[in-house]
Amino acid sequence: MPDDVFLALANPVRRRLLELLADGPRTAGDLAGQFALSRPAVAEHLGVLRRAGLVRDVPEGRQRHYHLEPEPLAEIGEWLAPFEGYWRGRLRDLADLVENEMDTEEREDP
Repeated sequence: MPDDVFLALANPVRRRLLELLADGPRTAGDLAGQFALSRPAVAEHLGVLRRAGLVRDVPEGRQRHYHLEPEPLAEIGEWLAPFEGYWRGRLRDLADLVENEMDTEEREDP
C-alpha cells in the first residue's frame, strides 16, 4: 500500500475534501468555498489527493470537476480489518473484566 495514501489522509483538510467528494463530484471552486483557506491552498491539497490516487479531476470547460476514487480507500480498509478485529476483541475482554469486577463487588457488599 503506497505511503502517499497514508500521508494524504493524515491531513484533516484532505480528509474533509474526501468526505465532500463522497457525496458526488464537485468543482474546485465549490470545494474551495467550503474552507477558510485560499483557493491555491485548497488546490494544493487536491493535488496531493490526486497524486495519491484518491481523486481524479475532469476538465469541463473552464472548470475542473473532482471525483472520489475509492479503490485506495478500500485497500486501506482491507489492510486495517485485522487490526479492527484485534481491538474489538480487546474491548470485549475489557468489558468482560469490568463486568466481572462489578459482579464480584456486588457479592462482597453486605
